Amino acid sequence: MTMKREVSFSTIVRAEPGRVFDGMATADGLDSWFTTGTTMDPRPGGPLVLRWKNWGVEDFTGEMVGEVVEVTHPGRFAFRWPVDSGGYMTTVTIDFEPHKDGTLVSLVEGVYEDGDTGNQDMLNRAAGWAQALTMLKYFVEHGVTY
Repeated sequence: MTMKREVSFSTIVRAEPGRVFDGMATADGLDSWFTTGTTMDPRPGGPLVLRWKNWGVEDFTGEMVGEVVEVTHPGRFAFRWPVDSGGYMTTVTIDFEPHKDGTLVSLVEGVYEDGDTGNQDMLNRAAGWAQALTMLKYFVEHGVTY
């Protein structure tokens, strides 16, 4: 049996797709609840720099540099960025679909390398995206920020 080398999550956010998209797929939106000083050129191949300053319980300060793959408001945001081990990049694709209760947010990130390092990268991202999508939901629905 071959292990799927990606992580995927879906959640419902009780808001219209454009509002959810703006919270997740724009630098200002991300800085509202998740990052500090993110910059993005929203064209294919444009730079995406996610920055954090004294973030979370570990007071993380750092940045991850990637590139935009696709920005289609309000339906899709995709980008490439390095994994935590730094040895390769993955692609994150986030779809924002109208749903009777708001917006269905579906996220897929991959492909992770085979082996221990790839497994750890995949585990880190699975935990991180679970937290991030929950935070996005609380921000968009209730205005709660970190």
